[in-house]
Amino acid sequence: MQQKIVPLLVPPLRKSQPEGTGTKKRGMAVLTTPLLNKGSAFTVQERETLGLNGLLPPVITTLDSQVASAYSQYERLPDALGKNLYLTVLHDRNEVLFFRLLSEHFREMIPIVNDRTVGLAMEQYHHECRRPRGVYLSIDQPEGIEAAFKNLGAGPDDIDVILATDAEQVYGIGEWGVGGIEIAIGKLAIYTAVGGIDPARVIPVMLDVGTNRESLCNDPMYPGNRHARIRGERYDAFIDAYVKTAARLFPRALLQLEDFAAGNARRILDKYRSQFRTFSDDLQGTGAITLAGVVSAMRVCGTPLRNQRVVIFGTGTAGIGIADLIRDVLVSEGLSAEAASRRFWCVDANGLLTDDMGDQLRDYHETYARPATEVKGWRRDGADGKRVTRDGADGKRATRNGNGGAIGLAEVVHQVRPTMLIGTSGNAGAFTEAIVREMAWHTDRPIIFPLSSPAPLAEATPANLIAWTDGRALIATGGSFTPVTHKGITYVIGQLNNAMLYPGVGLGAIVSRAKCISLGMLVAAANALSSLVAVRLAGATLLPHIEDLRSVTVTVAVAVAEAAVQEGLAGVKLADIVQQVEDAMWQPEYRRIEAS
Repeated sequence: MQQKIVPLLVPPLRKSQPEGTGTKKRGMAVLTTPLLNKGSAFTVQERETLGLNGLLPPVITTLDSQVASAYSQYERLPDALGKNLYLTVLHDRNEVLFFRLLSEHFREMIPIVNDRTVGLAMEQYHHECRRPRGVYLSIDQPEGIEAAFKNLGAGPDDIDVILATDAEQVYGIGEWGVGGIEIAIGKLAIYTAVGGIDPARVIPVMLDVGTNRESLCNDPMYPGNRHARIRGERYDAFIDAYVKTAARLFPRALLQLEDFAAGNARRILDKYRSQFRTFSDDLQGTGAITLAGVVSAMRVCGTPLRNQRVVIFGTGTAGIGIADLIRDVLVSEGLSAEAASRRFWCVDANGLLTDDMGDQLRDYHETYARPATEVKGWRRDGADGKRVTRDGADGKRATRNGNGGAIGLAEVVHQVRPTMLIGTSGNAGAFTEAIVREMAWHTDRPIIFPLSSPAPLAEATPANLIAWTDGRALIATGGSFTPVTHKGITYVIGQLNNAMLYPGVGLGAIVSRAKCISLGMLVAAANALSSLVAVRLAGATLLPHIEDLRSVTVTVAVAVAEAAVQEGLAGVKLADIVQQVEDAMWQPEYRRIEAS
């Protein structure tokens, strides 16, 4: 694929004269409204006109001093969950201060507001008193969807992003009921901190379809629906009612889907992607950020994407999302859908996906299932751990029982000789020395992406991959790893973090009023990310550094908006895309609060 070089665009973090905000609230009502509250930073005039005299200490502070104080308090907290709770309370009390703090310490705090720590918060959700945020929709009351949204008091032009989850497949912890709202809140916080989306213009949504976690159903403190997850036609009708109601009430909003089970995520996206401005971070976001790493690797290798042989280990939402996007790119470049699908060999707990797997093969796997005839002579792992051939001693076909008879990753790598190995399995150490050395024997620059996170779940460590390939491997990871020095060269390890991509995709779609999120827009985002790194330098990272995400977001958003214009998907004219993107970004600065 042809890679477009996009300049790094750096917006100012602060505006010299932020716009004022009018309010009819007075006294404690001002101090208890998170988007109005400045704490002790209210000016003398504001204190007088808003009825705050005597309700605050006399000394007037600045936002910078408040950030320093808040960070000092944050550092003193003993564990990640305590820090998550502290940030939640700050978010509920003073949104500008929260987002300014998060923006200035994003690399340190992203695992606290997202990732595994949010999983811990979800587990404790129903045993803690937290301020409700967002909209809770119940499958038992589908007729109440419109009323729930209208109770927010927002008009059709007031919302930019609605992020909804049914929380069935939260990475790292599985399903945890209505506590999944924490996922939506955390993702939207990232949208604001690095994407500049106005926090007053977003809605987190919990789609409560029940829970299969028995401990929740039996817990008298659990606030969600205490019945098994609803599936089938009733589930589809509920999702349909949500999507169509949200799109009708808030026609400018991006409808983002998060942490749905793999089958539902793909099916829902396929149904609505051309009708509404929908986006699945698990499928499209993960696919596009991986594509960015792949584009960078192609720049190093000098070989086209269509020539790659790709083995994906882990066939859940992330693995299939990556395969789907790369396959779609190959089709856009001239391959048939069948030929593009044949560039992938997908392996899960049951081994290589083949078309004779029966009910072990999910509907979203079928595209990538290899013909059984193709792998007839390949070795299989027996239930006792020994190798067995496809046909047993009696001439009958070996059956799969658990992992028995599965074509494992080692055999796939041996037979396929892949140029690219991607891990989304959560199986730590799955990319063994033998597998990696086998791969490296057949390709000059093996592309290896152990994407499971956090770092202890990675399929291999960068240090081992570099040692086993003598520095030839092109590596990107899902978790954060420190640089590795090998034979005098320091290798910087790029982290495939979706936060590099989805805020820019969302911002670009919002600014351009794109009718949908197209393949071309996702490819533009991936190319923009790749263009920001000088990959030909020895040991260079394949992706930008996470510390600079606000400027990365602008670059991605501009590329996405330009793609929307070029494809005729933009709903507005964009005379100066760069300026319009920068102007659209909300800044974490105190505004003048004026009495009205």
